[in-house]
Amino acid sequence: MNKEVEEIFSRGVGTFTDTDGVFKEKLLKKTKGEYPRDIIIKLGVDPSHPDIHLGHAVILRKLRQFQDLGCKVVFLVGDFTARIGDPSGKSKTRPEVEQAEVDKNAKTYIDQVGKILRTDKHLFSWIRNSDWFTNVTDLNLPDNYKVDMDVTVEGKTTKIKIPPNSFVGKAVVFEQTRMQVRDLGLKDRISVITLLNVLWGLRAITHSRLIDRDLFQERIKTGQELYMHEMLYPVFQGIDSYVLSQIYGSCDLEIGGTDQTFNMLMGRDIMKANKVLPQAVLSLEILPGLDGKEKMSKSLDNYIAITDTPSEMFGKTMSIPDTAIATYFKLATYTPLSEIKEIEKKLGEPKHNPKDFKMRLAHEIVSIYYGEDGAKEAEKDFIETFSKKGMPKDIETVEANKDTPLVEVFLKHGIVSSRTEFNRLNKEGAIKEIENGVYRIGKHRFIKIQVS
Repeated sequence: MNKEVEEIFSRGVGTFTDTDGVFKEKLLKKTKGEYPRDIIIKLGVDPSHPDIHLGHAVILRKLRQFQDLGCKVVFLVGDFTARIGDPSGKSKTRPEVEQAEVDKNAKTYIDQVGKILRTDKHLFSWIRNSDWFTNVTDLNLPDNYKVDMDVTVEGKTTKIKIPPNSFVGKAVVFEQTRMQVRDLGLKDRISVITLLNVLWGLRAITHSRLIDRDLFQERIKTGQELYMHEMLYPVFQGIDSYVLSQIYGSCDLEIGGTDQTFNMLMGRDIMKANKVLPQAVLSLEILPGLDGKEKMSKSLDNYIAITDTPSEMFGKTMSIPDTAIATYFKLATYTPLSEIKEIEKKLGEPKHNPKDFKMRLAHEIVSIYYGEDGAKEAEKDFIETFSKKGMPKDIETVEANKDTPLVEVFLKHGIVSSRTEFNRLNKEGAIKEIENGVYRIGKHRFIKIQVS
């Protein structure tokens, strides 16, 4: 087997479901130029938080490997399902995310994926699932919204104005705003999911299949409430895969973390029920956060964002526990697996200092996003800052009114995600003003507030 293909299906892989090896056979043919059609790989993202971190990047870098072999990535922004909230990996019901926030986060995601993925049209596409989960009657247009329609009578075309919230007015706007038409150029038909479609899909899903999910079982055993919208989330995700197969001609593979395996396999069930070739499913190991225990997550404040400055990225990497070094090498870098095995071996020997391997790890991670020069500068900055008690050179500078409370400044610029987080950090003594207007947050983050 092609070595690149072999590594794709081994490195960092939790499970791989590919009945009769159909997907793998397509991929091998693609590498030989024997498969002319697009191989479509789906990544669904719930844009409830705006920043992409190294945990997301594990999947994005795997997708880049597929792109390098000629596959096309479809980045599905779950702006509709984000308003429900996927309960994967969470023991409590997630709150809905308001549409305005979803829109803002979705744009940020799209801007950031270009740091890792190729965004050429033949290798990348993106679409929102509100494109098919909302219908004509869901639109509520402003009364002053202008809707014009060309009407041809006896060979003469006239432009007429239509009331925006009439059914015809909504239908015109609906068609004009579908990404399937506007961005992908599809004209023959628009894929729209109705209640009838959902009920048809549910005929293939048993109640025992849904509640068999480990998360739901935990809820039931502990007497916690389990709501129907949460149970239906995997079904909606499965419907997404079916719709993508209609829009793009196929949906050959869905990729995600191991916490998404149940949801992704549901896509196979929905596709089978609709007599469509079911997608293969590739689930990847989950990168732990800076604590080395919990999943990397912005809500837990244990993440490294791919938009962090080189110095922040380097410093945060240096803060991970020694037990997580090998895992980070495997999931967050391109270091060959043979070298990682040697590193693991040396980490168990007293004569080797884990800090040396961590320095190499931080250097390699930063170089992926900022190049070799950026990595060298970040390493130098780290040594100056933490070995010689200096300050980093590329401190983020923000402007604020002199009367604005510190917590408001931190919230506005994303330094903290909530007042609760600010209060916790402040109580722990993790927020310190080390110079006039220069604050250190934790061990490795700095911010300079310029008063205006």
